[in-house]
Amino acid sequence: MTAISDCFKTLGRNGECALIPFITAGDPDLTTTAAALKVLDTHGADIIELGVPYSDPLADGPVIQAAATRALQRGTKLEQVLEMLQATTPSLRSPIILFTYYNPILHRGIDKFLEQIAAAGVSGLVVPDLPLEEAAGLLKPAGEMGIDLTLLVAPTSSADRIEAIARSSQGFIYLVSVTGVTGMRTQMESRVSDLLQQIRSFTDKPIGVGFGISEAAQAHQVREWGADAAIVGSAFVKRLAEGTPEQGLKAIAEFCQSLKAAIKTTDSSTNTSLAQNDKVD
Repeated sequence: MTAISDCFKTLGRNGECALIPFITAGDPDLTTTAAALKVLDTHGADIIELGVPYSDPLADGPVIQAAATRALQRGTKLEQVLEMLQATTPSLRSPIILFTYYNPILHRGIDKFLEQIAAAGVSGLVVPDLPLEEAAGLLKPAGEMGIDLTLLVAPTSSADRIEAIARSSQGFIYLVSVTGVTGMRTQMESRVSDLLQQIRSFTDKPIGVGFGISEAAQAHQVREWGADAAIVGSAFVKRLAEGTPEQGLKAIAEFCQSLKAAIKTTDSSTNTSLAQNDKVD
């Protein structure tokens, strides 16, 4: 069993929903990224998604694109990200998922890339521009290395395609809640509930919902709809980038705690109150 599967199994036994925050490596710098991973790990994260900055991030909205641009301008490279992870992951409880586009993987070669990220302590991989039809060449070697390659289900996917993705995805299934790029939305689309039920009809694998969750009430909502994980990106990236690194770290610690509290409770009125404090303009 992989670290990610084990995490979901443990949470499932306790009836809990996983919180998966996302941050961009190297924004504002890798020292702060390492500190942020530790902060998230100790303030409610169950799994952490770390984005590798890329020059053409087609799936990312403006907040994460801007973070990637800043990181690249400061010279952040994959090798440096992996060195930071190798030094940091031994002290983390939360498994790390690396979010990267496919070109850097092909550039290094699949086997070499997987060996490098495994050595850095990475447990999972999300490649947003890798379609199901081309995923087989990465799924098998990743599985052999003990790394879960999690595939994305789009809200526009057909039933047959959803079933095929659910069958192939490793660790969990990543349900994209909106059509378009990542980013903060003011409300969750109700069709997410129907999509969750549709995926459930094909598989018993955990399902995480991402792209658009920006406040505690929304995280609570996807949990109530039956999601096994709430994935929150832009709202964390925005908080970490504001003010000094120390202020950013404090902000993501508080936000992480509020999100975890929201997906633990079944009291919607409590979460409405939390949302008022956590909302991002």
